[in-house]
Amino acid sequence: MKILITGASSGIGRDIARKAAMRYDRLVLVGRSRERLEALRDELTTRFPVQVDVEVLDLSEQENCIRLFEKHKDVHLLVNNAGFGDTGCFDKTDLQRDTQMIQTNIIALHTLMKLYLGEMKRRGRGHILNTASMAGYFPGPRMAVYYATKAYVISLTEAVREELRREHSPVRVSLLCPGPVSTGFGEAARVDFKTGGFHVSSEYIASYALSHLDRFRLIPTLPMKAAALASHVVPRCVSAAILYRIQSRPKDPSSPGN
Repeated sequence: MKILITGASSGIGRDIARKAAMRYDRLVLVGRSRERLEALRDELTTRFPVQVDVEVLDLSEQENCIRLFEKHKDVHLLVNNAGFGDTGCFDKTDLQRDTQMIQTNIIALHTLMKLYLGEMKRRGRGHILNTASMAGYFPGPRMAVYYATKAYVISLTEAVREELRREHSPVRVSLLCPGPVSTGFGEAARVDFKTGGFHVSSEYIASYALSHLDRFRLIPTLPMKAAALASHVVPRCVSAAILYRIQSRPKDPSSPGN
């Protein structure tokens, strides 16, 4: 079976690849860092009897998404994981970075999901795992664009799930919604996600995700499950005020990335 993982050069994507190498016989690793992807390929092929293809692509360019699909149509599990964030008040963040974030977090995910969903339905099998975030359940001052992109991923995946259910399709979609994770994300986004020590390792998230693919909504920890429930009860203006304070904290150089 073949699994394709975007954003595989670091963080959750890299650890999903490591866990998937124990379950799948062919992996396609997609990312922008050739050095990291090739190092991961060498690690996995040394440890496991698995074929690993490396695709060095910037998925913020839609034509690269189409090229990827045309080259690797025979995918059993698509892990739509590529994405990044940024922090700062909306009028002060860089417009080009905002646009690239939208293209990566929304347009790339949307394009790959649409292309692979059609192919999977044609074949009568397949599974798509979209990586969203707990951020998608809340307004996110000082990370407004990132939170909005993840809200799109949640809404899109929920809607497509219902379409597939109504069609009695054997193709499935799942939604991974981690909270703060100890990866390089926080450093890249320039924000500190300590949130009371609730952050967990990307290895844990990866293991949880692959072990619970029979579910639709994958929320790995109890505090984040509680937060998801709270998002339906707590007024959004209150959530926004709380998150503004959290995301206005200066990043501690000694803290891990998320």
